[in-house]
Amino acid sequence: MLNPKPEFKKRMQELLGDEADEYFKIIHKELLNWIRCNTLKTTPEKLFEKLKEKGWKIKKPFSSNKEIMLVESDLKPGELGNSEEHRTGFFYVQDLSSMMPALALEPSEKDFVLDLCAAPGSKTTQIAALMKNSGILVANEFNLKRLIVLKENLERCSVTNEIVIRHDAEILCEKLQELKFRPSKILVDAPCSGEGTIRGSPETLETWNSNMIKHFSLNQKRIASAALKLLVPSGTMVYSTCTHAPEENEVVLQHLIDNFDIKIEPLKLPIKTRSGLTEWIDYEFDEQMVNAARIYPQDNDSEGFFLAKIKKISDKEKK
Repeated sequence: MLNPKPEFKKRMQELLGDEADEYFKIIHKELLNWIRCNTLKTTPEKLFEKLKEKGWKIKKPFSSNKEIMLVESDLKPGELGNSEEHRTGFFYVQDLSSMMPALALEPSEKDFVLDLCAAPGSKTTQIAALMKNSGILVANEFNLKRLIVLKENLERCSVTNEIVIRHDAEILCEKLQELKFRPSKILVDAPCSGEGTIRGSPETLETWNSNMIKHFSLNQKRIASAALKLLVPSGTMVYSTCTHAPEENEVVLQHLIDNFDIKIEPLKLPIKTRSGLTEWIDYEFDEQMVNAARIYPQDNDSEGFFLAKIKKISDKEKK
């Protein structure tokens, strides 16, 4: 039984108001089995039929994104991840909300894409599939253990357009800029306090504290700022986190708005999202913040997420 800390409960009540009870009910519920068809190896239609032949009950909820599937069968523990289709890379086990940043980025076969914080590779493999293994995809991960997992997932999913790098994210952006290697699209799926993942990782609640949020917020501002400096003018950056904390989301975006020539663009996603906050306790945010997306677990029976699509207008900095 989850036992959220009083401070965490208070913050979520301030965010959700009367809907907080619904939130605290669903975080005790087991996550659904969402999977993403790996279109580098098969088609959604073929995978659908193959899984049906196994006796699995499969649902494709989104006509616009047929690669997104829900396994409704009551599977045994480990059965999904240990299945032949997963081990051979025909699908990736990935929460519904986690699929949204790559969809928002809209990478094409002609793009030079940088996935700045790439491990374990769910979004990296999704980006590669959207790029049809063309263009250039640089996947960066500083943590060695996570890097090994990233490389394993890229190989399992037959990704071939990638360059894997192990570097500090901020320093990597500076070095690439010096070399004039400037991506047209960047995903900053930033390290965060993980508030949105507590359904799948209840231990997150045990380590959660407000000082952690402050630490992550400072780090996120540095990483996102370095990425924006590197991004080519007219390029697109998606900033995302798996947390609800405004300090790690809207506060970071406001920092970018205050310092760079950018625009927060509207999002078109296949799931229910809520607008970014325009105010939070002592903070007031730019009106563009309504174009960001908050994803709460109770809205889609998923994990929680936050994302924003940022258009870089020019290299001009405001401060």
